[in-house]
Amino acid sequence: MSTYPQSYHTNRTRSILHAAKIGKYAVGAYNCYNTDGIMAVIRAAERAHSPAIIQLFPWTMHFQGEHFIRFVVTAAHAASVPIAVHLDHCIEPADIDFALTLPFDSIMIDGSSMDEAENVAVCASTVARAHERGMAVEVELGRIEGGEDGLPNMDLGSVMTSPGDAREFLEATQADFLAPSFGNVHGGYGVVGAEGCWDLELLQQIEEAVPSTPLVLHGTHPVSDELFLKAIECGMSKVNVNRTVRDNYTAFVAEHAGKLELTVLKARAVEIYAESVERVMKLFGSAGKA
Repeated sequence: MSTYPQSYHTNRTRSILHAAKIGKYAVGAYNCYNTDGIMAVIRAAERAHSPAIIQLFPWTMHFQGEHFIRFVVTAAHAASVPIAVHLDHCIEPADIDFALTLPFDSIMIDGSSMDEAENVAVCASTVARAHERGMAVEVELGRIEGGEDGLPNMDLGSVMTSPGDAREFLEATQADFLAPSFGNVHGGYGVVGAEGCWDLELLQQIEEAVPSTPLVLHGTHPVSDELFLKAIECGMSKVNVNRTVRDNYTAFVAEHAGKLELTVLKARAVEIYAESVERVMKLFGSAGKA
């Protein structure tokens, strides 16, 4: 395998998400932590004839190492449907540098806790380096509050994304995808729920300000099926999914670990995981689009 994706112009994540934007559906980016998750996404995608994105955190680069990353990319690219591998929430400069030596199809630069000038400078520099290596880049503008695996809990108030700022930010950085802040948060919404937090009118205005850029939805647990569909109608092309598809798998493993043979446990657990992923693919409209 080559060190980098072959060409920026044929980049898998770009191709998958621009097709989704044109087709007015969304592609799930499924956070995976082990081989069970990787197999579940690939199996679900092939059964549903759906494109997909396998999403990893920087934690995985450090805990499981570069050889695991290469295994994931090899498995994803060998699938019978388009599957890209994306690195989520790259915050530390050292993590960005490391990621650029690996065969990710795309990475997310999270400079949202920086001041505006620093965020633009870091993103623009990294986008240029990534594009040279054939990688696409996702950026975040505004502050998507909360905590997630391997990410800090932020005490800052949420800063909503301004449509005008979004347009200027993308022009300045040349990033490929934008994760806007419109009331979405990482790690749970409390008693008001996502319905009480999301400003879908703002999301629609952001989409209209940057009509050629696929938008990315962060902060999706718990979110109802109906609200997912409303977000997709407002222009979301990539939907990051974690516990929404992982909880049934986790519950099964917790209940049956030590009671079933490991081979039986893993086979059944992966199937439960794959069924959850396939359900979401059908919900998002990506099933049948590969």
